[in-house]
This record gives sequence, C-alpha cells and structure tokens, in this order.
Amino acid sequence: MPDGSGKGVAAATGQAVLGPLVDRAWLERHAAGAAPPVVVDVRWYLDGRSGRAAYEAGHVPGAVFVDLETVLAAPAERGGGRHPLPDPRRFAEGLAAAGIGDGSVVVAYDDLGGTIAARLVWLLRALGEPAALLDGGLGAFAGELEEGAVVRSPLSRSPRPWPEDRLAGLEEVVGVAGSASGGAAAGRQGVDGPGAEAASGERRRVGPAVRCVLLDGRAPERFRGEVEPVDPAAGHVPGARNLPVASLVDPVSGRWRCREELRALFAGLGIGEAEEVVAYCGSGVTACALLLAAEQVGLRPGRLWPGSWSEWSRHPDLPVATGGG
Repeated sequence: MPDGSGKGVAAATGQAVLGPLVDRAWLERHAAGAAPPVVVDVRWYLDGRSGRAAYEAGHVPGAVFVDLETVLAAPAERGGGRHPLPDPRRFAEGLAAAGIGDGSVVVAYDDLGGTIAARLVWLLRALGEPAALLDGGLGAFAGELEEGAVVRSPLSRSPRPWPEDRLAGLEEVVGVAGSASGGAAAGRQGVDGPGAEAASGERRRVGPAVRCVLLDGRAPERFRGEVEPVDPAAGHVPGARNLPVASLVDPVSGRWRCREELRALFAGLGIGEAEEVVAYCGSGVTACALLLAAEQVGLRPGRLWPGSWSEWSRHPDLPVATGGG
C-alpha cells in the first residue's frame, strides 16, 4: 500500500512536501495541528445522482463540499468537452466561498476511489499548491459520519491562470494520434476548439526527445467501443492506450495500489521515464487520477486533455478506433 507519508514527487508548495496521496493516519495527525488541512468532499456521479445529497447524508466530520459542475468545471461548450476547465476566477471564488484560501492545504476524497476528487487535487497541484487525495476515500474514515452541511468562513483567494505546460488541446492530440497510428488522424489541419493555441506552444515545448503517449482512463468496454453511455460515438482516439482509472485501486482494500504495482501498470503499456502522458477520459475529470498516479511513481509530469473523448467524439470528421488498440 502507499506509505501515506506525503513524501515523494510533489510540486513545490512552500509547505512540507506533500505527495498526491495521504492516508487516514496522516490526516488525523495533521488535523490536530496548528494549521489543519481543509477536508473536501468531491462526490459526483455519472448516473445523475446528486453528490451534494450524498454529502449531506453523511460525510467526514468537518469536510466541506465542492461541486464539480459549478466550481471544478465550466459549462459544456459546443463542439468541446462536457467538463471544460473552469474560468480561473470561477474556480478561485468557488474555493474561497468554501473556506479554501491561497495556500490552504487540501485533502480531498470521494467514494469512487478518488477518481472524482482527483480533479480538484490535480488542479491545485498544477498551480503548485498543497493538495492530496485521502487514500481509501470516504471508506478510510472509521468514525461516525456527520450529516448536513459544513460552512466555513470564506477566505481570500487569487485567480491564477491554468499553466499551459500542464495541458493539451485538441489540435495537438490530433497530431499525437496521427503519429501513434501511422497517420490515421493526421489529415485534419487547423482544428478549432479549446486549447488549440496552447497546443501549438506545447508542440514547440515538447521537442523530439520526449514521446507523448495518449492514455485513456475509461473502462475497457468504453475504450473498445462496445458501449458508450454518454458521448456521441463509441471507441477511442487512434493510437491511445487504455489504463482504466479503476485499476489504480485495490478492489479488496479500496486503497490505491502501492508504487510498485502502479509502476508496473504504466510499464505494461510501455510508459516509463522517457514518455510524457497526455491523459484523457470521458470529460477530463477521472483522467486527473492517471496524472496523480504517474506523479506518485515518479514519472515525468503528464498533461491533461480537458476536452477528452467528449470533445473528440463531437467532431464527426475525426477517426474513431475500436477494439483493444
């Protein structure tokens, strides 16, 4: 199991170095300190159930709720993804209202192995702020749950732009897919859409020494194109590899797999220190868990494609691959 120490690869925070995962013992130890972390419940469900209702029915005592749809994502864009990155001001105001200020230490959880809470954690870490997943999520808490809503005093928080070097856009993904699949997706030029301008800069930044790997975090049956419950087309981006985010979690304990097991998952897909992961999923939410896992095992910082499959599948002129890839 992860050691929960908070040690390892992490963005510089000005605080003690905090890795992407912490365990219950770490949280309990630091909750009693002078500057306890803000515990955040980030439950959300693809089937339409209310994450807020689940939070109010029972949550870790003292935890605040942060809504994916209104704080961690912008409204869906025509031709774009279902969960675009929020405007930096919208993000800052939403966290400030929840009592999360500049430099607040955040520990986030959900009840789906951290795959939803990873969005908040990755966004904060991409900004260089201290944030981690609670390993084991809601199930890691052994005491009685608290009902209702926790209201913290609002704090000041400054809007900051999303770092372009941690993001990929549709235009770049088209190029990477074409390279990986022998040109199957390379014919489209000048793709419009969120991130296109940033993508040009990304191609210049990456250079020939780094090989980009498209990593799809959806369930295998969605990757293969056997089912598609949400988006217009079934399948995956040509050349992508599949690492389902559910595989990051041990099904028995509900905790993340140890570093050695996580490293083996990446290695099994040919991803090591020489590769740079461009992660996607259905709408750019659970893909953040792939990037946290890459950080946990010491791989080079990966990048998020916020539009993900929900963006690609809305462009009928882009090719769709099916099968195992």
